[in-house]
Amino acid sequence: MKFEGKKILITGGTGSFGNRVASFLSKQNPAKILIFSRDEKKQYEMAQKNADFDYIIGDIRDGARVDYAVRGVDYIFHASALKQVPSCEVYPIEAVKTNILGSQNLCESAIRFGVEKVIALSTDKAVKPINAMGISKAMMEKIICSNNMRDIDTKFCCVRYGNVMGSRGSVIPLFLKQIKLGNPLTITDPNMTRFLMTLDQSVDLVKHALVHTEGGEIFVKKAPACSVIDLAKAMLVKYSDGDFDRIKVVGIRPGEKIDEVLVNEYEIQRAIETDSFFHVEPEYKHKSLSSAYPLGYEYTSANTERYTDYIKISELLDQMGEIEYFT
Repeated sequence: MKFEGKKILITGGTGSFGNRVASFLSKQNPAKILIFSRDEKKQYEMAQKNADFDYIIGDIRDGARVDYAVRGVDYIFHASALKQVPSCEVYPIEAVKTNILGSQNLCESAIRFGVEKVIALSTDKAVKPINAMGISKAMMEKIICSNNMRDIDTKFCCVRYGNVMGSRGSVIPLFLKQIKLGNPLTITDPNMTRFLMTLDQSVDLVKHALVHTEGGEIFVKKAPACSVIDLAKAMLVKYSDGDFDRIKVVGIRPGEKIDEVLVNEYEIQRAIETDSFFHVEPEYKHKSLSSAYPLGYEYTSANTERYTDYIKISELLDQMGEIEYFT
């Protein structure tokens, strides 16, 4: 995939993913990188390091502002979202406005202005969703991928992530803050498992999707996982005194799952698998595939490669990158 001379828009571009993918793209000689978000403070902070980007203040809910941002763009990375499970449980209609209606605004603008490719970021919580955030992201996936049922030139697809290490609102920054303050490390359930993917690997996934999309797919990158309690123990050893008595179980939160599911039992039957990825083909152009998995099998953080020892988890924490990106 060649980015040289391309004009690239990142919605929600001041977030963890936006910062990292923009950093990668800036080294590929694009014509322009546009950062679209509604937070002027984060834009100001990002501009201190990346003054050559164009910054557009706007809300994905506002169709006119989306039109303004999309005009003349070649590729779009769509990362704008309300993604905090607890707040979406309290205000589900806000998740609808941003994650569903905002995504529809983006699709309409992308088609109107002839964008080449749109890659939308989704989450494991969209798979068999049990909370408002997951339901809204599941609808986002349907909206994005359904566009290629139409006779259009723009190619739409989604990438689906589990836990991205260190991303804003995730557990690693919380544990680091608790360690720094000398507070207990709060975990919801010792049996809970989460995928371990670095932000650089999340960028690899969108690059992979840009190269391989024919329109309508959902791309998943394989990743190891660990239990939350093993992660907490590893971080106490790595960043503190290794006192496991500091771990406090506080109980599962509303809308939270024990394990992350990235490919459900129906999707895996129409997925193309490589050594590192699943390509979930859209149902409306599903080719007859011979699945290697029995009916009922899912790809989850419970059955992927499991890290239990300190060394492997510590090595991934080293690969995570600068903590300042994630606070």
